[in-house]
Amino acid sequence: MNGLPLPVIDISKQTDAVTTNYANFSLASVNDHVVKVSVMTQSYYWHYHPNSDETFLAMEGILLIDLESETIELLPGQLVTIPRNVVHRTRPKGERSVNITIEHSQLETVKIDPVV
Repeated sequence: MNGLPLPVIDISKQTDAVTTNYANFSLASVNDHVVKVSVMTQSYYWHYHPNSDETFLAMEGILLIDLESETIELLPGQLVTIPRNVVHRTRPKGERSVNITIEHSQLETVKIDPVV
């Protein structure tokens, strides 16, 4: 067994320090995927990912995931996976949301015009 020290990441400490309207940064790599944290106080733009599913785990506040036909409401501790090529956007319900995102490390994001 390798005796390297393994980093423990304090997600709350990192997200509490965010003062911008939107922050998204990597926490860890797992095989060919990345684990990110997102802090938002405003909507992200409409988009899709042609090469990766995207899994969201709500941590703080309520995360809304708008799809073309419905809105998914994630409470803290709830998780959902959005399949590749599904048009969506994320936004907080209320003042702020914090979520963990798991996606392919080479994720492609294609921005689209707002869905009407």
